[in-house]
Amino acid sequence: MQGPGIDAGSQPYASMAGKLDPRLLKALDVMGFTSMTPVQQRVLTELPNWRSDCLVQAKTGTGKTLAFLLPALHCLLQGQAPPRGKVAILIITPTRELAQQIAKSCDELTSQLTTPLECHIAVGGTARASAHSRFMKGAPSILVATPGRLKDYLSEDYTAQKLSNIQTLVLDEADTMLESGFIADVKRILQLIPPKSTGWQGMCFSATVPPKVKDVVSVVLKSGYSNISTIDKNEAPTHERVPQYHVLIPSVAETFTTLASLLNMEIKKCSKIIVFGVTANMVALLANVFSEGLTPLKVFEIHSRLNQSRRTKTTEMFKEASAGIMFASDVIGRGMDFPNVDLVIQVGLPSNGEQYVHRVGRTARAGNDGRAIILLTEAESFFMKVNRHLPIKPHPQTDAINAAAPLCADAVTMAMYSIDEETKQRAYSSFIGFFAGSGLLKPLRLDKTGLVQMANKMAMEGMGCPEPPPMDKKVIGKMGLKGVPGFNYASGNDLYGGNRPQSRSNGRHPGKNRDALSPGAGRDQHGGVDKGRRGRGGGGGRGARRGGRGGKPRGA
Repeated sequence: MQGPGIDAGSQPYASMAGKLDPRLLKALDVMGFTSMTPVQQRVLTELPNWRSDCLVQAKTGTGKTLAFLLPALHCLLQGQAPPRGKVAILIITPTRELAQQIAKSCDELTSQLTTPLECHIAVGGTARASAHSRFMKGAPSILVATPGRLKDYLSEDYTAQKLSNIQTLVLDEADTMLESGFIADVKRILQLIPPKSTGWQGMCFSATVPPKVKDVVSVVLKSGYSNISTIDKNEAPTHERVPQYHVLIPSVAETFTTLASLLNMEIKKCSKIIVFGVTANMVALLANVFSEGLTPLKVFEIHSRLNQSRRTKTTEMFKEASAGIMFASDVIGRGMDFPNVDLVIQVGLPSNGEQYVHRVGRTARAGNDGRAIILLTEAESFFMKVNRHLPIKPHPQTDAINAAAPLCADAVTMAMYSIDEETKQRAYSSFIGFFAGSGLLKPLRLDKTGLVQMANKMAMEGMGCPEPPPMDKKVIGKMGLKGVPGFNYASGNDLYGGNRPQSRSNGRHPGKNRDALSPGAGRDQHGGVDKGRRGRGGGGGRGARRGGRGGKPRGA
């Protein structure tokens, strides 16, 4: 196996014999990697030495992880190791899923050592106490961390001592991380770790180098650092090479039937599909509905309302799957590498063109083909006008898709009837919260009353609700919608687990869900990046009662 992004003139790893630690070479052989990708080859052959500071520009999916792990691990194995229990290699990455991906590669690369090197992970969405205890009691040589949790660790002097002998600092996906609102955290981390003058190596990996990245680069890298770029300026970006289409539907009420019709058509030629939704709780609803026999493909679900262990398990299972549909929020919108994804579908508006592009980037990776489709209402079609640079064309079978949608109505309705009311209420509430806080009402030509009417239409005509799902007045107020007509007001006792005996929920109060509380929340903000927050389970009461089916593919 050659790995992603290999070209015909690639250099074999065997050519590194006598240069790269033989145990790492053996591990590469066991992993099935025979040839270097361009970014791996250039880092390993062009740096003055493997302890040199460097800024490397490379796209995601091109083998960047091995490009920084191999030189860093080689230097650790061949040089003077820090005292036992002290972290030598610190890798900062924007998302929990990427951290897991990097740690897995690190463990595989060190699998041939007689004495293993411990690679620890510090990310939010996991039980902090147990992860921190393992870190403090263990002997971590490598730490892969997201900024929020790392800043948390460094704020405690006792914990920070474990990071007082850093030899290599890697900023992975630097542009994504800093664009995602982490710049303050990263700058604080740089103040809390030993100063650059202590001699640690800095390695920055980034697809682009905007001004924010340059500010941080000046602190992480010393003057005279090596600059390597494997991005061909004349090559069209990935998203421009992926055929992209839109399907317009008459109203939001037809969302579910049109998606069913579209998937029925697309699975004849696509076997591995990712479907992005507008909020985490809407994704949970979609996954639950399509698990009710609406597709022959195995259904996967991932979003921020699932706990980290479910997300990790689902990520691994979808990577290994040859076929299936992953219903996802933006926790996997950036950086994640899922092999052989044929198609990316986006249901509803992305928050901006950049988010759209990152989602499209989950297909056509490592030289493979892929396609992208966005499903929008007529009112949402302004997205194409304000993003004219995106090559989105009408789907050639739009008429056939819309004509077949009513034929899916009975199946969708039956599936919706099997979904518990709490799951629907959370999806409805998060849908309103997203639009209320997104700044999209003006281009949609909607006022707040119109927003509630649109959501009610979706709930009653699309989700099979006999009336608009109940909303707590406090939640409505926090969305900035106090006094807006059209809501089905309910007190706390009238919500799930209270005075509605027909509900099959697990008794959790929707008002306590951040998906409903904050305008625009519930969508995995900043591409699902982690800010050291505790994760929450999701998917509604039904998933919890069935052994946590929320993040588990049907039949798995």
